[in-house]
Amino acid sequence: MIKLTNLTKVYRTDELESTALNQVSFEINEGEFVSIMGPSGCGKSTLLNILGMLDKPESGSYEFQDKEIAQYNEKQRSEIRKRNIGFIFQNFNLIDELTVFENIELPLIYNKISAPERKKRVDEIIDKIGITHRSNHYPQQLSGGQQQRVAVARALITKPSLILADEPTGNLDSTHGNEVMDLLCKLNESGTTIVMVTHSVHDASYSNRTINLLDGQIVPEKKIKLNKAAV
Repeated sequence: MIKLTNLTKVYRTDELESTALNQVSFEINEGEFVSIMGPSGCGKSTLLNILGMLDKPESGSYEFQDKEIAQYNEKQRSEIRKRNIGFIFQNFNLIDELTVFENIELPLIYNKISAPERKKRVDEIIDKIGITHRSNHYPQQLSGGQQQRVAVARALITKPSLILADEPTGNLDSTHGNEVMDLLCKLNESGTTIVMVTHSVHDASYSNRTINLLDGQIVPEKKIKLNKAAV
């Protein structure tokens, strides 16, 4: 589903040049649940932005569903993104002025889905994640765990083949965090591919495998442990 080959991303200012990703290569197969781990500043967010087609690499190859997209322009990336990718953010990114139903419905409006079909899909997903009784409530009336469930529902509403999750339990206590991780596991078991950035070893244990990043490069688990021991 995803194949990166020698992917590099460099950020430049007038005085500085910083390599966020350096010759990164890996593959993710359809139906996998993969965690990306590493210390702050190692390139995790940059990698997720490129996987999500919110940014493009300096060089290297990015194949998505057998298409080379590394140098696609924003319009081309946007077309693929809105049909194939759902995003889950640490801070939920819900719109306070919209109800739970309206927040979940929003991507369908962007995709020009008819009103009857929108209602059908939203009702189905709200029932699936267990927040039917909250459909007319606003985000500030919900707990953190409930808000993240709404965010997950919004990510799923377009039936994407890939979910990208950025620290999905970062603002939750352990109980609500475990609920969200259980929900992601159920989604993965139903066939959705999930790539999750996390600092949490506990959360990463839910995934099939972990990709470790350090200083913009993929490193073996052993090297990560050695570096931690040296600190």
